Amino acid sequence: MAHIHVPDQISVRHLPHSRKANLLIGAFIVVGLVSFVIRLLQDPQAAWISYITNWLYFTSVSMGGLLLAIATWITKAKWNWSIRRISQSFVAFLPFSFLLMLPMLSLGESYFPWIEMMADDPVVQNKAAYLNMPFLITRNVLGLALLFGVALYFVYLALRPDMGLSAQQLTEGKRSEAWQALLTRGWMGQEKEEVRSYKRMTVIAPAFVIIYAVVMTMLSYDWVMSLEPHWFSTMFGPWFFMGAFWIGIAATALWSVYLRTQHEDFHRYIGLQQRHDIGKLAFAFCVFWTYLFFSQYIVIWYGKLPWEQAWIIRRSDEVWGGLSGLVILLCFVIPFAGLIGRTPKTKPVLLAFFTSIILVGMWLERYVMLAPSLHHRGDPVFTIWQPLIGLMFLGLYLGSVRWFLATFPAIQVWQPMVDPETREAEIPVGLAAE
Repeated sequence: MAHIHVPDQISVRHLPHSRKANLLIGAFIVVGLVSFVIRLLQDPQAAWISYITNWLYFTSVSMGGLLLAIATWITKAKWNWSIRRISQSFVAFLPFSFLLMLPMLSLGESYFPWIEMMADDPVVQNKAAYLNMPFLITRNVLGLALLFGVALYFVYLALRPDMGLSAQQLTEGKRSEAWQALLTRGWMGQEKEEVRSYKRMTVIAPAFVIIYAVVMTMLSYDWVMSLEPHWFSTMFGPWFFMGAFWIGIAATALWSVYLRTQHEDFHRYIGLQQRHDIGKLAFAFCVFWTYLFFSQYIVIWYGKLPWEQAWIIRRSDEVWGGLSGLVILLCFVIPFAGLIGRTPKTKPVLLAFFTSIILVGMWLERYVMLAPSLHHRGDPVFTIWQPLIGLMFLGLYLGSVRWFLATFPAIQVWQPMVDPETREAEIPVGLAAE
């Protein structure tokens, strides 16, 4: 394994504030919100399709980035020491995601076709224990509260040792004194705080992975798969939540390329090693996403399962086939061919280009997952309203991540302690000294 160099002294740097960026983000939010209101007056169902697909996508971006931070923590990875905080920063969008989810719970039969079908469809009636609105509302509120809460606590533990540094060193003119005071209550000393955070994060991380898989699977079942309640796939949940992981990897790569342009320290710390490794992950999960998609498709195809086939056929017919083909092109063909070599993974411009292709492709994938199930013949397949409404979510996501990286150190200053090797830990101290 290649040696990973981590500096003994890491400079405390924040993402610089940018008035232009704030104005652009504000414009995105206003345009997106106005577009949603206009579309809601024109065609409520189409407006909510756009709203929910964008919510699923940007929630996936945030959760996928956090899963990357936690997965690399579990595996004790060192290569991402300088971009670990970028992945953690995605947690800032989660409060917005939770609030944006609440209006969705009021949709009822205007969104969920199984509510009306429950009266006379025996197949749907057999699923009544799961498909009912009180249970759907309860599991979404509690499930997301648990998942987001664990994520927020994990990032709090990662931030706390950094915030124990001197106020002058941390703020550098930034207005983070209030956050420093809040995150350092009951301070026990730098060394004790680092050990405490390390131990708690090590315990929480595996639990987060399990909760992530369960809750993200629930979201895919409730907001996508249940729209065609006769259809089901045991691969759908893993396809959804591993796709979210891939989105988080691509977004982390894109943010890292952007961050290194903002200060010479970022440029030095986010080096060849980090770009190459995050590029390899982006390439690997391009293949894995395709594997999960094909694994779901091939069983339905050779099994000739009529209910399962309907979902695939709807997305490959003359109406939706072109958009589905574009998803495969953006999510597999282009990134696979583009990232297969070393150079595209290490060149910032090329890495940014191909990860942007992945992000656009997966945004379209979330739309193709959901929209065909509620599409009426004769309605347009895709309109400008979909990306316009998405600007509201994009603005909130960009604004929350920029706020996080401008408020807290953009590169994690404290580094996790080194565990002894398993064999060394089992050898008594006296024998180890001989």
